Amino acid sequence: MILVDGKRIDTVSALDRGLAYGDGVFRTLVLRAGKAVAWPSHYATLAADCAWLHLPCPAETSLHDDLAQIAAQAPDCVVKITVTRGVGQRGYAMPAHSVGVRIVASSALPVYPQTYYDDGIVARVCDFRLARQPALAGIKHLNRLENVLARSEWQDADITEGILLDTQDQVIGGCMSNLFIRLGNTLLTPALTHSGIAGVTRARLLALAPRLNLSVQVQALALPALLAADEVMMCNSVIGIWRVRQLGDTHWTGAQHTPTLRNLLEQNID
Repeated sequence: MILVDGKRIDTVSALDRGLAYGDGVFRTLVLRAGKAVAWPSHYATLAADCAWLHLPCPAETSLHDDLAQIAAQAPDCVVKITVTRGVGQRGYAMPAHSVGVRIVASSALPVYPQTYYDDGIVARVCDFRLARQPALAGIKHLNRLENVLARSEWQDADITEGILLDTQDQVIGGCMSNLFIRLGNTLLTPALTHSGIAGVTRARLLALAPRLNLSVQVQALALPALLAADEVMMCNSVIGIWRVRQLGDTHWTGAQHTPTLRNLLEQNID
């Protein structure tokens, strides 16, 4: 189902600034039994991203109505919420008064091989490097060409995810995920001050990890430190969390902390 401003249509204006300039933001989340998993965090992040880009954020009540329409037809699904600045005149200048457009679309929950959860995934380091732009770092804006180009680098079905570095060779995350490494009892994730997306599941893991007596750190991460980690994990709101078992010639064995962190995420869905 696709809803545009609450109406069951699947088109927007050809003059929409989201199409013309990528002028908008989005969030991807999961509905389970008709309930949006981690909804307060998703809406707070959507509102913060909209505020940073001076976009009109949809009222939470409007999005609740949209989600209710979708849940009535597909109580278990993936939902993507997109907010654009709406129609504007030609040119980069923001319209003086933006009405904004909200698009809420559902899709089937992906079915991943159970081995991704039981044994871990194989990843690769992408050749493509992310640009550094602190003003947009962390925001899930609509300009995702970097991810598209990085993901185009491989067709090998045995490789599940690509790891992205920036132009200074700092590890940022995955093509579709955030990244964590475990060093002993410390869970570390790259700082996203120059590039990357600050995902909701990343934030949830940072908040939940201390319950497992894991200290958390957010800091710059170079590739040699990643390869020397005790455990590498990738996460997002759809997949939850996967362990990386192989990256190039480096192998990690044993499930270690990933299943426990996954259980903690599943038990704390609000």
